[in-house]
Amino acid sequence: MLSHDFETLYLKFRANFYKRIVARMGTRKGSLSATELFCVEVILLLGNPTISEFASYLNISLPNANYKINSLIEKDYVQKINSVDDKREYRLASTSKYENYRDFNKDFNRYLMKRVYEVFTLEEQQQMSDALQRLIKIMDEQPSEEMSPND
Repeated sequence: MLSHDFETLYLKFRANFYKRIVARMGTRKGSLSATELFCVEVILLLGNPTISEFASYLNISLPNANYKINSLIEKDYVQKINSVDDKREYRLASTSKYENYRDFNKDFNRYLMKRVYEVFTLEEQQQMSDALQRLIKIMDEQPSEEMSPND
């Protein structure tokens, strides 16, 4: 039951996110494709990776990663920033243009949290927060290369 409920919640979050993405996508020059949007989201989730880290995480070749990154740089959704530790190394970061593009999901999150505060007691909210923090730690423990679609 818990597994089913978790899967349902996850699917609802994804469906809402994708619905909002598709509504924002355009056909004009410089708009993001679904794959490009996914790539920028991965950059954000990895916390400003190098191109090698990005390629390794997605299990794609370095030339393929460079091609994707250069396209996003050309469209001004991603930028390369010199590493503080090693000036020969670049870190990837989203631009303000992408952050403005990404704001679409904040309204849904605010609405959802407003409803959580209205529907759940303070004790239930604290229990939910504790459970989510523990779940995040569990997810951080799992190396991505060990996760497979069949897990």
